[in-house]
Amino acid sequence: QVQLVESGGGSVQAGGSLKLSCVASGNTYRQFRMGWFRQPPGKEREWVANIYHSTGGTSYSASAKGRFAISQDKAENTLHLQMNNLKPEDTATYYCAADFVPAGSWDYWGQGTQVTVSS
Repeated sequence: QVQLVESGGGSVQAGGSLKLSCVASGNTYRQFRMGWFRQPPGKEREWVANIYHSTGGTSYSASAKGRFAISQDKAENTLHLQMNNLKPEDTATYYCAADFVPAGSWDYWGQGTQVTVSS
């Protein structure tokens, strides 16, 4: 089993920045990729970004590209999401997720951390 715990959410004004973190614990061996998702109020959960564990390769949604940066600290088993130039439409609950070998589905999820951006 793997546990994911997010932190770093909060309330900021538009144009501000936040850095989210997600600590993975438990049997983290054979990790394939980790990602961030978000669920705005009243909407479906959507993918934000992911990073491949072995290569460090990253991918971003159109809304995140150029403003958000995903990174990982393998030694600390921690995933980060640096969010800059935040907009009110970024308001959501942010979740980290982990995909383990065999890859192809998000196997574990954190409990979420709230981000609120005011105009």
